[in-house]
Amino acid sequence: MSHRRAKQGPTASSAVMFGEELRFYREMLGCTQEELGKLLHCNRTNITRYESGKRRMPADSVEDADRVLKTGGLLKRLWDRVDWDAEVEHPDWFRDHADMEAEAAAVRVFQYGFMHGLLQCRDYARAMFEAGDAAGNPKLVEERIAARLARQQRFLEPGGPLLLAVLDESAIRSVVGGPRVMWRQMEHLLRVAEFSNVVIQVAPFTSRRTIINTSMVLLAMPDGQHWVYSESLDRGYPSNVPAIVNGHQRTYDLLRGEVLSVCDSLALISDALEGYRHDEQRVRRGCLAQEQLQRHQRRRLHRNGPRIPRRRSGA
Repeated sequence: MSHRRAKQGPTASSAVMFGEELRFYREMLGCTQEELGKLLHCNRTNITRYESGKRRMPADSVEDADRVLKTGGLLKRLWDRVDWDAEVEHPDWFRDHADMEAEAAAVRVFQYGFMHGLLQCRDYARAMFEAGDAAGNPKLVEERIAARLARQQRFLEPGGPLLLAVLDESAIRSVVGGPRVMWRQMEHLLRVAEFSNVVIQVAPFTSRRTIINTSMVLLAMPDGQHWVYSESLDRGYPSNVPAIVNGHQRTYDLLRGEVLSVCDSLALISDALEGYRHDEQRVRRGCLAQEQLQRHQRRRLHRNGPRIPRRRSGA
C-alpha cells in the first residue's frame, strides 16, 4: 500500500485538512485533478481550490467523490465536521479573485474613491465594513476585517510579490471613519511604502489626461496568464480575454506616465497625514470646549435653581 506524502506542514484549518484528504485519495487512485473534475462534472480549477481548502466543496460533489474514490464515506464525514462559515471569509462573488490574488506573482492596482483592500489599515477596514452591509453585526465585521488583513500578509513580508498601486487622489481625500482613522491610514501607507516590493503613487486631480472613473486590478499569474478585475456595487468582473486585458494594461501604463513620482506621492500622503492630524486635534478641542460649556451650564442651572432652606440644628 502507498504511504501518504505529507506535502504541507501542520495546519489548524479543518478546510485544509479536508482538502489534503481529498488529494490523498485522488492520488491513491492514480487520478489527475482534471480527470477527477470530469468525473465530478466540474473543472480542474475547482478541484485545485477544494484540495487547497480555499473553496467549499458542494455536499453532493463530496458524496460523488466518496463513491468515485472509494473512501467509504470518509470525505463526507470530514466535510460535515468542517466549520465552513468560519473557514470561508470572502463573499462568493469575490472568492475567485481572492484565490488568484493569493497566487499572483504581481498585482497592479488603480484605486478610485477609497483605499484598496491590500492597503487598508485595521481601523479603515473596520470603518468600511461598519458602514456597509455588515453594519450592526459585530461578528461579521470582525470576520471580514480578519479576511482583509490576511490578504495583505504575503505582500507585506520580505521578498513578497510586486504590489504596484496607483491611488487616485480621491482615495486620499475621501474621509472614511473620520480624521483619526484617515490619520492612521496615511501612517499605514507610509509604512507599507517602505517595503521594497511595494510601490505607491498618486494620480492627482490636476494635470491628467487619462481619465479612469472606476477601480481595476491587473494580475500577473505564475503560469504566465494575465487577468483584469473590476467591481460594481455588488459583484466582481474578472476577465482573461487578451483584448480586454491588453486594453486595460495600456490604459494603466498611460496613466502611470502622468502620476506623481514616488517621492512626490509620499510627500502628498505626508501632507494629508498632517491635515488629518490637525483636523483630529481640532475635533478634540471642539469636544473639550463643548464639554466645558455643558459643565458651565449645569453649574449655572444649579446656582439659579430654587433655594431650599436648610434646617438649623438645635432650633
